[in-house]
Amino acid sequence: MEWNKTYHRRKICIIFFSVVLMSMVLCGRLVYLMLFEGKYYETQAKDLQQRERKIKAARGKILDRNGVVLADNKSVCTISVIHNQIKEPEAVIAMLVKELGIPEEKVRKRVEKYSSLEKIKSNVDKETGNRILAYGYAGVKVDEDYKRNYPYDTLASKVLGFTGGDNQGIIGLESVYDKYLEGTDGLILTTTDARGVEVDNIGEERKEPVAGNNLRTSLDANIQMFAMQAANKAYIQKEADSVSIIVMNPSDGAVMAMVDYPEFHLNEPFQLIEEYKEYEGTKKEQEYCNRMWRNQCINDTYEPGSTFKVITAAAALEEGVVSLEDRFHCPGYIVVEDRRIRCHKTTGHGAESFVEGIENSCNPVFINVGLRIGADHFYDYFEQFGLLHKTGIDLPGEASTIMHKREKIGLVELATISFGQSFQITPIQLATTVSSIINGGNRVTPHVGMQVENGDKKVIKTFDFPAQEGICREETSEKMRFLLEKVVSEGGGNKAYIEGYEIGGKTATSQTLPRSAHKYISSFLGFAPADDPKVLVLVIIRNPSGIYYGGTIAAPVAKEIFENILPYLELEQ
Repeated sequence: MEWNKTYHRRKICIIFFSVVLMSMVLCGRLVYLMLFEGKYYETQAKDLQQRERKIKAARGKILDRNGVVLADNKSVCTISVIHNQIKEPEAVIAMLVKELGIPEEKVRKRVEKYSSLEKIKSNVDKETGNRILAYGYAGVKVDEDYKRNYPYDTLASKVLGFTGGDNQGIIGLESVYDKYLEGTDGLILTTTDARGVEVDNIGEERKEPVAGNNLRTSLDANIQMFAMQAANKAYIQKEADSVSIIVMNPSDGAVMAMVDYPEFHLNEPFQLIEEYKEYEGTKKEQEYCNRMWRNQCINDTYEPGSTFKVITAAAALEEGVVSLEDRFHCPGYIVVEDRRIRCHKTTGHGAESFVEGIENSCNPVFINVGLRIGADHFYDYFEQFGLLHKTGIDLPGEASTIMHKREKIGLVELATISFGQSFQITPIQLATTVSSIINGGNRVTPHVGMQVENGDKKVIKTFDFPAQEGICREETSEKMRFLLEKVVSEGGGNKAYIEGYEIGGKTATSQTLPRSAHKYISSFLGFAPADDPKVLVLVIIRNPSGIYYGGTIAAPVAKEIFENILPYLELEQ
């Protein structure tokens, strides 16, 4: 009997101390959670009780050099629903179908979906948003938002680029300078009960958005319009595949205008332009959207043809293998190894000086000059002038020069390179390299961005673009300006001549591959004033119908642009 009592007493003690120990452990855990993990669980509780909705920040504006707004914002609304808060689902569905024009099936699926927040439609105009708000239905949210708006629609579309549904830059300047333009979104925080229904007497907590900064560019809206009108006119008159125009300052690389016509609609960037309408709704729609957005001034290469003779002449003058007084003879062709290479004038130019050879754009003259330089040294000048590297322009997708390897350049390859064939460069590369040759020998970096400003026009950041000095001698640069002025005043570029102005330039007519297709690229590169260049214009017309010579159809386009912009820039006659 005594043993039985002792046994039960021991059992009770063990249970008692076990309970005490467990209580101490639990109390210790509670103290730990309260003192050391309290903030964490407080945050977790708030997350369960609070529902957040973003307030979109206004994206910064894109401005031209004079402050003209090229990209702005339009106030719109985002319509959403919270399932747990909806008291009249059928009425809400009917109202949303009516106001937003969305199929009932689609609206019903989203209204009936169990989620914390379900977006119905974004980019809804303010008037419609206000009408929806006026219904006063529980569970329907109308939040302020912004949609990118481009006042000039197609103007500089391939330079500016556009934004996606999340207001993030996709192509062009919108993409490259996105971190300066995007801003910081705000928040609306509402407190809910366990069922997810908002608690009315607590209200909303708001964190206001911070607008993005503005980007001032080197573009000039008026010059861009002049260039676009000229491109449009040439495109229609010549029934061309496309027309590209670059207008830039050769002394610092600032791009004043860049057109790649046809342009697309910035306010409807996923809508195919008229030329590609037949692919709408087909498997090739995305392919043609990409083609429509492609900027051929930057993203594509081509054989420059005779405009490249500017670079050949500069290399020859630098190398000292030719002088302005040197004499040549052109019978209409030249034989290099086993290849007979003809001049554009099949009857030949006869006896001519180097100056006349440039004026006449004579292939045999430039082949002879190229052979004098030699393949190895010519390749060195490609390096020296910067042709084998990208220009570094602040636009996405710049293509690289397509060039023979040094060891693969034989006499025939050297001959064709000398007059701008058998290799490819981008239009911006050509414009940049020629700018560097005529500006005294400083390799510039072409650019569009200039500075970042806040809403009060205070400059936050100024962009610096590197320049490489001494890619050619000042003497070479001076001679090239003289020679190219002769091309316009007395030679094949005379259709770009404007009385009272000294303009330098070079024409070109190149053939695309395969040669058997008989498709041509007509171009003209000019600058003014010839003795102190302040503006350079490059015009490229791809696959024109009828007459396709650059001096005949591209030079007049450049002339028209010069006639508009030289007085506008107040460059004296």
